[in-house]
Amino acid sequence: MSSTEKNSLLVVDDTPENIDVLCGILGADYTVKIANNGQLALKIASAQSPDLILLDVMMPGMDGYEVCRQLKKNEATRHIPVIFVTARGEVADETLGFELGAADYITKPVSPPIVHARVRAHLALSNQRRYLEHLVAERTSELERSNRQLEKTHLVMLQQLGRAADYRDNETGMHIIRVGNFSKLLGLASGFMESQSELLMYASMMHDIGKIGIPDHVLLKPGKLTEDEFEIIKKHPEIGAQIIGDHDAEVLKMAKQIALTHHEKWDGQGYPHGLGGENIPITGRIVAIADVFDALTCIRPYKRAWSIESALELIVKEAGRHFDPGLVKLFLGLETEVRQIAVEYSDAADTPQKMAG
Repeated sequence: MSSTEKNSLLVVDDTPENIDVLCGILGADYTVKIANNGQLALKIASAQSPDLILLDVMMPGMDGYEVCRQLKKNEATRHIPVIFVTARGEVADETLGFELGAADYITKPVSPPIVHARVRAHLALSNQRRYLEHLVAERTSELERSNRQLEKTHLVMLQQLGRAADYRDNETGMHIIRVGNFSKLLGLASGFMESQSELLMYASMMHDIGKIGIPDHVLLKPGKLTEDEFEIIKKHPEIGAQIIGDHDAEVLKMAKQIALTHHEKWDGQGYPHGLGGENIPITGRIVAIADVFDALTCIRPYKRAWSIESALELIVKEAGRHFDPGLVKLFLGLETEVRQIAVEYSDAADTPQKMAG
């Protein structure tokens, strides 16, 4: 409000003489609107949002208490300060008024200095409240923007760390992007909310971070691993969980869980802890399917790429043994989307700009 613009007041009273008195007291300093009944007061307040309302209590039809109750129920008018102006000065009357949300109580006959002082005081309080609300909203918006930017940075860092593990495995780095997108897709199909599925996508990209701790002569061996070498490979889930560590951030909690459990099997024959069935967290069960499917359809040092059809056949064959049969059924229903992800994030598409989405 500019320094020359007057505050607007709404005077509500069913007696013309009372309206005239208040207009005479306040008219020189404020823009005064009037209403002679409760319904009209609500209509004006909703449409024109005065800065303050002076409200009579005893009116025919809708009394002042009900008017105040309706004003405070309406999001558009609840912020307007209400001062009751009434001949009813009992403590019980004032108590009821304050319980309904009134800012103050002036008894009739009114005193001009008191009316002026109360109106000025409550307008100042209202202006200060609106300023503080604006300040809080502005700061909250700034913090939300900063938090979103920080969260985005953290997620990109997770993605890049996951790709670092992929590069050690002689991959292009797109494996974790595809696994992330397959996991998000299956998470949504499993009933995850969009936000949870986004977390799952990024958390899954850390599933093989523990391979950083596996010696090259084992990790990059082109032929079949010996029993001892496979025992070394089997350590990477626990190494990954140790690398990620314990954090309050939900995405890191999920990433640790996935790193530790994505090689567990539905029948309890997986590693590192031999968990089975629903004792395996659903995040680990989802990523197990996404990871194996992508590993099968991609070239590795020790094998050729399988066709999508052959990979899906093996996933189906392993339902109830390696994989959660319910999730396998959902994954088969996503074949069209899975094929699109496989094409969009193929190894040939690996560029610095190519990101998961």
